[in-house]
Amino acid sequence: SMTRDTLERAIKKGAGLLDETVQYETITYEGYAPYQVPVIVECLTDNKNRTAPNMRLLFRKGQLGSSGSVSWDFARLGAIEATPPGPGVDAEEAAIEAGAQDLEPAEDGQTRFFTEPHDLDTVNKALAERKWTVTSAALIWRAKNPVKLDDPAQRAEVEAFLGAVDDDDDVQTMFVGLAD
Repeated sequence: SMTRDTLERAIKKGAGLLDETVQYETITYEGYAPYQVPVIVECLTDNKNRTAPNMRLLFRKGQLGSSGSVSWDFARLGAIEATPPGPGVDAEEAAIEAGAQDLEPAEDGQTRFFTEPHDLDTVNKALAERKWTVTSAALIWRAKNPVKLDDPAQRAEVEAFLGAVDDDDDVQTMFVGLAD
């Protein structure tokens, strides 16, 4: 187990309190979960010599691909999740006025607005001006042809695979082409 010194040092390092500067970089991995379910994994790491082998290991139940091998089948979009200013507010009208391309219902009464990547900030501000409460705004990958798995055992296998990848400390976000 970690000694107290090691733990405190790790905490200080994470908070940027030590002299050594930690360089973080974002690395994107593309590949397939079992049953050819496409996955894009965005990692934030201070050591790609640790992250890369970990990803190779995690993907051995699937298939790690080269850059572009999976992302061609995803659309790069801006996504904004926001809560309307009150009941009865028309989300479609807000989307049109704010310049969003598309929308879908999100959890907890929120709406997810999709934008062109370069319009993310503009649409975000336009929604805020219309008194929508924005809880997240980010660039995402959205699968164009999500895989449909009707077999519960296969679905469980894919979910276990995704869970293991998601548990890696360097993994920030995952985008999965799996139909609901």
